[in-house]
Amino acid sequence: MTSPAQAPPAAVAAALADVATLGGFFAPVVAGPDEGWHPVAESHAAGSADLVADSARRYGTTEPRVAASVVQLGHAARLWSPLLACAVAHGVVPDPTDLQRADDGPALRFPSPAGWWTRDAGESSALLYRLVMEERLAAMAAGLRVRVAPRLLIGNAASALVEAGRALVAARPGLREPATDIVTRLLATGVLVGTGEITDSALAFRRRSCCLFYRVPPGDRCGDCSLDR
Repeated sequence: MTSPAQAPPAAVAAALADVATLGGFFAPVVAGPDEGWHPVAESHAAGSADLVADSARRYGTTEPRVAASVVQLGHAARLWSPLLACAVAHGVVPDPTDLQRADDGPALRFPSPAGWWTRDAGESSALLYRLVMEERLAAMAAGLRVRVAPRLLIGNAASALVEAGRALVAARPGLREPATDIVTRLLATGVLVGTGEITDSALAFRRRSCCLFYRVPPGDRCGDCSLDR
């Protein structure tokens, strides 16, 4: 199998700028001043401890594993959303190798856009799986100083993936078919197998593990909660 072709930085930047119009997790910072940012790899190596502590304070939980789950789920959403949207809408997968994190929060930044062209859904899903699951999220899980069940973190990754696809389809209905194709392929890949099932054409999802958010006061549950059967 041939490797994906490198995409020009301008093409990657244009794809990121387009999907950023969707807002929220689809809109990482691109380029700009370096001040206020550090390599996300440093955050992972440090166990994302600052974000976990801040999450515990914000949500009023005394359980570090709950705060760590919330942080990892949010980070997974910030990774999947722009990468998936660029792959679906433009056939471009941005390279998160040099991704940075804000010094004062979870926001992400691509300092110098780079990435690859992908020829089809199979190539896109394989590349996305490697970049997000095998590299970034695996490094984050390995660095956590809080003990969290591995399948919970993988379930969070699956939940964030499908929610990114669902939000993309809701904003751009014309992308339903390619978005569903890539998301479905990813859910059938590696450790994501068995994490849950898509339950309708709008990419509603039912996961098989619990993110523990129900343990945050006042005990609300997520839309894809495994406890709602």
